[in-house]
Amino acid sequence: MPDTTMTPEEFRETTNRIADTVRHVIDGKEHAIRSALVVLLAEGHLLVEDVPGVGKTMLARALAASIDADVRRIQFTPDLLPGDVTGVSVYSPANREFEFTPGAVFANVVIADEINRSSPKTQSALLEAMEERQVSVDGRSHPLPAPFLVIATQNPLEMDGTYALPEAQLDRFMMRMSMGYPDAEAEALMLRQRDTRNPLLEVRPVVTLDGVAQLIDFAHRVHVAPVMEQYAVSLARATREHPDLRLGASPRATLQLVRASKAWAALQGREFVIPDDISGLARSVFGHRLIPTRHAAAGRRSADPVPRIIDQIVQSVAVPVAGR
Repeated sequence: MPDTTMTPEEFRETTNRIADTVRHVIDGKEHAIRSALVVLLAEGHLLVEDVPGVGKTMLARALAASIDADVRRIQFTPDLLPGDVTGVSVYSPANREFEFTPGAVFANVVIADEINRSSPKTQSALLEAMEERQVSVDGRSHPLPAPFLVIATQNPLEMDGTYALPEAQLDRFMMRMSMGYPDAEAEALMLRQRDTRNPLLEVRPVVTLDGVAQLIDFAHRVHVAPVMEQYAVSLARATREHPDLRLGASPRATLQLVRASKAWAALQGREFVIPDDISGLARSVFGHRLIPTRHAAAGRRSADPVPRIIDQIVQSVAVPVAGR
């Protein structure tokens, strides 16, 4: 068989094309675009949390449209049922047996829009799919297509009509990020460009499904030295021992921090991970998994103490000095 291994030059060219495509839809959000790319390349899942109207769904749809893959969007509402997500078994009179009808989760990219608007029972329908890349219905397992990426959006939990995601659900997401408001220049540009057209309708895929698989394989092959692995473990263990946290990072979080760091390093043009890759992603990977103590959260209603605690941990844990 011919060698289909992607070269570093091909990797940079392809990922830049994807980023440029998303950039035509999302103005002034370079970090958000790069973060979404990291999750795609690391085979994780992304949670985008922010107030309405800042482009959460637009980012997810733009990334999905830039790759030639099967894309499904699920609008999570209070009346959405688990079977609508995973699929159901339907009796076929012709065959006199039950036949499985796949749900909306059977796609390469699943956009779970406003996931916290549905009930916890429906939210939990994604647990097995996100972790094991399969769905079990009536005692039978049905594999999901590869690659498989869930991009979920949610409004802040204090808003009316929402259901907080449980810790087990949050732990399935590799990264959580916020879009934030655009700067004045980007917002003015949006007004001019979108008054007469929708840039999302102009997006065309820039990479095939096989190409995405090659990108993922390239990111997997990025070198992680043992001292870098130990550095990630030390950061995770520090969250479990910090006095201001009652729930620290799980072993899954440590694994996903390393995987995300490999993808980030690849996007920076390197084939090896450095400490800055790991520490720079600690907030995005650990932040939604950590729960502060009541004492740490007291008197800080306007500010989440978790980012501050993560910064303290990053500063306190010794940075490895050895190279590759």
